[in-house]
Amino acid sequence: MTIEQIPQTPAASGDDDPAAATGRRRPALSPSRAADFKRCPLLYRYRAIDRLPEAPSAAQARGILVHAALEQIYVLPAGERDRDRALDLLEPAWARLAVERPELAAAQQLADLLPDARRLLERYFTMEDPVEVQPQSCELPVEVELDGGLVLRGFVDRVDVSEAGALTVIDYKTGRSPGPSGETEALFQLKFYALVLMHLHGRVPGELRLLYLGDGTTLAYAPERDELERFERILASLWETIRESGATGEFPPAPGRWCNWCDHKARCPAFGGRAPAYPGWPEVVPSAQKPPDTE
Repeated sequence: MTIEQIPQTPAASGDDDPAAATGRRRPALSPSRAADFKRCPLLYRYRAIDRLPEAPSAAQARGILVHAALEQIYVLPAGERDRDRALDLLEPAWARLAVERPELAAAQQLADLLPDARRLLERYFTMEDPVEVQPQSCELPVEVELDGGLVLRGFVDRVDVSEAGALTVIDYKTGRSPGPSGETEALFQLKFYALVLMHLHGRVPGELRLLYLGDGTTLAYAPERDELERFERILASLWETIRESGATGEFPPAPGRWCNWCDHKARCPAFGGRAPAYPGWPEVVPSAQKPPDTE
């Protein structure tokens, strides 16, 4: 199966759509929502099931803007992919985002984002030469159903395919590289996408790379099939735990240092708040009835 033959799914909310209200896509697992559940089951519930709104932070808006510009770089002919042309893409990218994601424009101003966005794009050109890159796909939505009904879903920033057919997966990070404690979560994401692409293509990707534009660091990972098969069993076990919580409505909070930045702290029982009534595990919508999700 070539990249073009990967089933294209509508853009979901954020980088995935693991669960949603009735009328949306079937529940699925993604790197972000898996990380939410492991960190705080109640946060998972609020984001994946209740789908409570969250105000986009400046860091999130900046990341979305830089990703949009990086995607547009590879729409250009190779000879036009220079630093100045890339920087010129930022303002048009923001104009498109303001239409597609009005909550970003309502929460952030372009003038506040541009200096850091320019700095991140300039650093990208020290990490790769886009003239030499011929990506097969950018901003690729991927989805696969495993044995037992677990659906894995996400977005891949870029997929390169060599003349020999080897897959290289690139994911851009606009923050700084993680310390030793953060590498585990980073590798979780890489293994997740490696597993998805292994099922879609029938072969293990040759390499996956995280490009940290915040400090110019690259984290690379070359997966092995037996390792990914073990990882699949880990995801299946995690999903079973999530399903059990979904059936009972028990999503306990797990207070930690991250609570200081959580949009839902005021409604968290761990801080004297009150959770809204549990809406129930989302129903699966038959494929023929699936309405399009919006980003």
